[in-house]
Amino acid sequence: MYANGDSGHRPLWRRLWRAFLWIAFFIVLATSIAWYLSRPDAPDAFYAAPTNARLVPGALLRNEPFARDVPANARGWRILYATTRGDGSPAVASALVLAPKESRSTPRGLIAWTHGTTGAATGCAPSLLEHPFANMPGLSEALAAGWVIVATDYVGQGTAGQHPYLIGEGEARSALDSIRAVRAFSQLEFAPDTVVWGHSQGGHAALWTGALAPTYAAELHLVGVAAAAPASDLKALVDANQHAPVGRIMSSYILRAYAADYADVRPAELVASWKLPLVNDIAAQCLAGKRALFSVGEALALGGSIWRIPPTQGALAARLEQNTPRSIVPSPLFIAQGETDELVLPEIQRAYVRERCAAGQALEYRSYAGRDHLSVVAADSPYVADLIAWTRARFATQAAANTCASLD
Repeated sequence: MYANGDSGHRPLWRRLWRAFLWIAFFIVLATSIAWYLSRPDAPDAFYAAPTNARLVPGALLRNEPFARDVPANARGWRILYATTRGDGSPAVASALVLAPKESRSTPRGLIAWTHGTTGAATGCAPSLLEHPFANMPGLSEALAAGWVIVATDYVGQGTAGQHPYLIGEGEARSALDSIRAVRAFSQLEFAPDTVVWGHSQGGHAALWTGALAPTYAAELHLVGVAAAAPASDLKALVDANQHAPVGRIMSSYILRAYAADYADVRPAELVASWKLPLVNDIAAQCLAGKRALFSVGEALALGGSIWRIPPTQGALAARLEQNTPRSIVPSPLFIAQGETDELVLPEIQRAYVRERCAAGQALEYRSYAGRDHLSVVAADSPYVADLIAWTRARFATQAAANTCASLD
């Protein structure tokens, strides 16, 4: 009946082939849609510097009311202000401001919040995200205490240009100039004292802010720096996390930021050629909400480490060392660490704290059993009560504890 004896199978194979093509088409379509939906939102016109603005560091350029996720007992604004990059070139940055609604006859203390990792690309600013105050410890307690909060987005997350991810000078200048800018805010009256709070990347930024303040913004009166799970010894942390999915994501952000700031950090030399497109795509996304799932998928697809050269060697290692916060913070310093943190490893943090104590840094170090990287700043964490009490003591000019002598 069939000339070649197998012609009867051709319709089946055609159907299977067509089915395969349709499945492949839908996979590609679904992936493309997911990729598109994972892109950061484009910042609106608020984040663009006013034409012919004089970019004096700390100058308040623009402000407007802000309501998204603002607690019921607070008023919110977003501000645009002038700052500088790590190399001293002028830039603009954005920030959020929160203040209690209730009136007060005395000036208010100021909390400068430096946020943790939300990405390294424009569009990843907390002020653009669905939950702009995510992972900020003690928010309700701070407002109840009558304090004002200024929360920088840093340069390059809402505004144009590259975000200085884990680049200390760039982060710190953004934070210090946010303090200057909000102190020019006519709607509020402030006491002279500021306490800096930070977590994770923001803990790194807080440490740099405290160290840089005497030379960059000597007129500011920082009375305390609190860093929770700070990214401290960068070379050790990048090395320890390089094989984990979250480590590959953080490494992608570092590569993007460091390649933009340092000519000797060259991605093509540091990352295998087949991995580099995925690494670049991860670095162009935000680490917030459901959109982060696409980055996680890409990080899983990468497997292993992104680094062709170990991050403990060469130009990258030298730049990581350069951005590890090893200058003295003259104001009282509080470092907190979760004992089950799988990102900022407790043993690396303890080694960093011991090193800082040996270098003459006075500090209070507390670790929290059963708390990981995010739960250490959760609302039910004992760190929150400790942070509020410690901050009250700073505003009251009480002597700060130094636990260096009691470290195990």
